[in-house]
Amino acid sequence: MIKFRRSLAAILLAASVASAPEVYAQIPVAVGESQGMPSLAPLLKTITPSVVSIAIRRRMTDEELALMNDPAFRDQLILPLPPGERNIYAAGSGVIVDAEKGFIVTGSHVVEGADEIVVVLADGRRLTATPVGSDGETDIAVVKVRAENLVSIRMGDSDKVEVGDFVLSIGNPFSLGQTVSSGIVSALRRRNLGAQVYEDFIQTDAAINLGSSGGALVNLRGELVGLNAAILDTGDPGGGNVGIGFATPVNTVRSIADQLMKYGSATHGQLGVTVVTPKKDREANSYAHDRAGVTITSVEPDSSAERAGLKIGDIITMLNASPLRTPADLDIKTAMLRAGEVVALDIVRNGRPMAFRATLTARPRQRDGRLG
Repeated sequence: MIKFRRSLAAILLAASVASAPEVYAQIPVAVGESQGMPSLAPLLKTITPSVVSIAIRRRMTDEELALMNDPAFRDQLILPLPPGERNIYAAGSGVIVDAEKGFIVTGSHVVEGADEIVVVLADGRRLTATPVGSDGETDIAVVKVRAENLVSIRMGDSDKVEVGDFVLSIGNPFSLGQTVSSGIVSALRRRNLGAQVYEDFIQTDAAINLGSSGGALVNLRGELVGLNAAILDTGDPGGGNVGIGFATPVNTVRSIADQLMKYGSATHGQLGVTVVTPKKDREANSYAHDRAGVTITSVEPDSSAERAGLKIGDIITMLNASPLRTPADLDIKTAMLRAGEVVALDIVRNGRPMAFRATLTARPRQRDGRLG
């Protein structure tokens, strides 16, 4: 079984871009020069003010306190536990998404249960943050600070990310402070990994370590494309990077963070249908072979889909103008929208294209997160 670890550095709980000039000529960003060599320093100067380090303090539970009395566990702590200590101190990362209002997005597990949250800006300022909202099912949270001269990060479009794209990871690994690593996008749409309830991860070999959770995964245009979330767990208590890290796509981050900033909580929508990938040989008369889509096999009574007029056998090809290629695409895309939102659906029924609109209903709440 594959095991994952949140990249939160619990202090008490414990490939470089090619340097050939012809390669840099292909990169759609202005790179500078340092002593005659290509450099990403000019780009990073525009990004790093938007990435913060986060430190939290929370009271230990009785179960955690009992665990601290286990010598085998105490031997694995990154730092020794002072006698009588009942607090947990941990470190993670965050990204400023609204400088005017002071909103910072991070991982929900970074700030979960925190009694105190301190944000350290790239310029060294230390600010007390207040929680705004958290969604454990996507591992996204928003906190707020009050300060002048904050810098918002530029948002990208994770639907346009491709395997092989150069990316930079920026965060606070092992509480060292702001750190930058580079790599590529190794894979897309990593799902059913057991890391959290809703998964649609970007996989990268850019170094993500303990403390990188909530940090930025950016492209070479300086745009946020993902929020660092988890690393492959090799069993090493130190949580070292092995070149397999995972980030939540920015389109998911944007959708959930917008809900948290507006409502203080997030809900997840559903259509109320069961779908499968169309079998082209059996559905040749109703399915265009060059068309994406998923076939409805059941419609729940009094669901959003039934009220919208959808029927068994309909092929849903697009949701809000975004193509659907697998049943998981429909599941993730509806789950990232708030209950009550109206979605546009492109349907093929008996070979004829049709358009429908449906108002999403709320999914039952699932348990928050799957990783400790």
